[in-house]
Amino acid sequence: MANTSTRKDEGAEQGMKHAQQAGADAAGKVKEAARSAGEALTSAADAGASAVGGGMKSLADTVRSNAPSEGMIGTAASTVAKGLEQGGRYLQKEGVTGMAEDFTDLIRRNPIPAVLVGIGIGFLLAQLTRS
Repeated sequence: MANTSTRKDEGAEQGMKHAQQAGADAAGKVKEAARSAGEALTSAADAGASAVGGGMKSLADTVRSNAPSEGMIGTAASTVAKGLEQGGRYLQKEGVTGMAEDFTDLIRRNPIPAVLVGIGIGFLLAQLTRS
């Protein structure tokens, strides 16, 4: 009788070990699939940001070529074109990943203003959704 009980305990113990291993294997596969999906989304977002950056640079060239070169309007157009070009270059170079890192660094360097801006945005959203 004791021998049969010991065999059942050993069998149950082995079954538990197999179940734990199967669970760990499944969790590892899910984790890897999630990581791969995240990398694919990040890559697609970076490619999209690069395309938007290229469009911004193209728009800067269009503004430069179609706007007057002198006077107040010419100066304003030149400033806008320069900003579009710089923004486009930044998007192409950094992508979404770089923007997120820069944003995180900005918040870390300025935590109190970041919290105040967050509160302000929350207040505005609350006012917009209230009516």
